Amino acid sequence: MQGCAKPRLAPHDSYDILSPIHVIRVKNRLNLAEDSCILSMFAALDRGENNRALPSGRKKPTKPMTANIPQSEITVGLGERSYVITVRPGLIDRVGSYAQSLGFHSPVPIITDDTVAELYGGRVKNSLEQAGFETAVLSFPAGEASKHLQTVSRLYDGLVALKPERKSGLIALGGGVPGDVAGFAAATYLRGIPFIQVPTTLLADVDSSVGGKVGVDHPGGKNLIGAFHQPKAVLIDTDALQTLDPRQIRAGLAEIIKHGVIADSDLFQTVRSNLDLLLKADGYVCGRIIPWNCRIKAGVVERDERESGLRAILNFGHTFGHAVESLTGYQTYLHGEAVALGMLLEAQLGQKMGLTPAPVVDGIRDILVQARYPLQKPGLSAEALLDGMLRDKKVEKGALRFVLPVEMGKVVVQAVTDLNVIRETWNNYNGLE
Repeated sequence: MQGCAKPRLAPHDSYDILSPIHVIRVKNRLNLAEDSCILSMFAALDRGENNRALPSGRKKPTKPMTANIPQSEITVGLGERSYVITVRPGLIDRVGSYAQSLGFHSPVPIITDDTVAELYGGRVKNSLEQAGFETAVLSFPAGEASKHLQTVSRLYDGLVALKPERKSGLIALGGGVPGDVAGFAAATYLRGIPFIQVPTTLLADVDSSVGGKVGVDHPGGKNLIGAFHQPKAVLIDTDALQTLDPRQIRAGLAEIIKHGVIADSDLFQTVRSNLDLLLKADGYVCGRIIPWNCRIKAGVVERDERESGLRAILNFGHTFGHAVESLTGYQTYLHGEAVALGMLLEAQLGQKMGLTPAPVVDGIRDILVQARYPLQKPGLSAEALLDGMLRDKKVEKGALRFVLPVEMGKVVVQAVTDLNVIRETWNNYNGLE
């Protein structure tokens, strides 16, 4: 253990899961057994750019490629808050009919960022109008730097002007940031109104649009202000993947790899075997991988909606990752890139603590290197990193909690009270060896 005394382990939880009316723009920008459950997942997957770039890693959409793309529906079973995740091409032009079937009342605002507004705002607006709804697009500058309360406050101004009622609902259109911001606005405006998630990035497809976590960042840390507010539906249009650049696709792939490590070794192996196709956002492969991941997350959320136990496993890579994101000002790393770095660090932490076998660490590193993630350590001191981590919402009784792999597809949630082992993991980290 390279001079590091093996730390005393605090109790941990082990989880084993198998397998235009007008556009209003917000112009500001600030810089299972009781403790475990088993989910049966799909069998392994059968294996079988060209437009002007837009800001924030998006391209103009091309003609939909709907032939042979799988279509899926996944139910998130939460009693009266249950909803369906629909995965298929062409959903962006059918948002109005879904809002109608869910009993939404006019007006139905669309909240998104300015990049996604240019790509899809008009189409969603037309869909709602054709279904008989009054609507408007409320947009804000794209990027994590807009994910704060000032943006939400200006969105409230737009909502007040539109006068939605409690049964009106709204549409959260875009990637993780628009989904989180719009969801938080829905959770808090009029003490809660319904909303539909319409994710347009791979990361939002497989992670942030599902599960009802919504919120914004604070200068002290990521996602410190938020709520649990489940959507009424999640509409994943696989055609939207055509507008993503390679970096955005890679950011979403990190959450897919995460699900494989924490929940399903078959998924991990399938991703490794189909990595090149996934990095190209191949429609057929993504049409199978996205529902697979949604089923994993839905199964976790059904058992632990508010993260009192099992749901914590979804934070693998996020304790290190969130701190790195925050300390680099949300300017250096996309969320998925920071999570990739965090996954390798947390696997190495687990190895140092005698919990994570070397072959698991090597497997995680190999797939991250193969996918070309930025794994170099940023110029942050261990003390700055620890300070950022200790402000994280996952701290419990002053102890940092990490999700650590014990085998591929199985993790433990471990409270770490010895900060020296975290310092040594950071100081000795090398992502390429």
